[in-house]
Amino acid sequence: MTMEELVVLVDNADQELGFQEKMAAHRSGALHRAFSTFVTNRSGQLLLQRRAATKYHSPRLWSNTCCGHPRPGESIEAAAHRRLREEMGFDCPLTVSFSFTYRAELVDGMVEHEIDHVLVGQFDGEPVANPEEVEEWRWIDKDELAREIATNPRGYTAWLGIALEQMERRTSAPKQ
Repeated sequence: MTMEELVVLVDNADQELGFQEKMAAHRSGALHRAFSTFVTNRSGQLLLQRRAATKYHSPRLWSNTCCGHPRPGESIEAAAHRRLREEMGFDCPLTVSFSFTYRAELVDGMVEHEIDHVLVGQFDGEPVANPEEVEEWRWIDKDELAREIATNPRGYTAWLGIALEQMERRTSAPKQ
């Protein structure tokens, strides 16, 4: 078993409990640490990816720019930069924005139960997507994306809509 096959198991406060093989964690629904990266361009459009058909869950669904799990001993930020390069072929400055916990039953008995750390960044170039990870990509206005998810939620990953709602709630909340 290699390090990249392990996820970090956590409690509800995101305190590390140990490690589990990634597929086993997604079959059992064990709570684990994850991240979702949202990259926009200077026009405010969000970079989406359509997950490759070979992904072990949520294949061919549209999702945020990239996502994944930190390896044991790897920080959220380092993992997000690593996966951004591996999936989309570029890197950019990223800022941790917030985190949220969710649980979603997926097809084939898979369960996503994660404390998802959301990172945001900006990039104005052309991604060079890894075809083993990403089937296609596109830039989209956030309002258009919200309409598309409302019309066809099954075309998008379980966590994307949740994360977008959390982002909207945080950006529209009155400042204290």
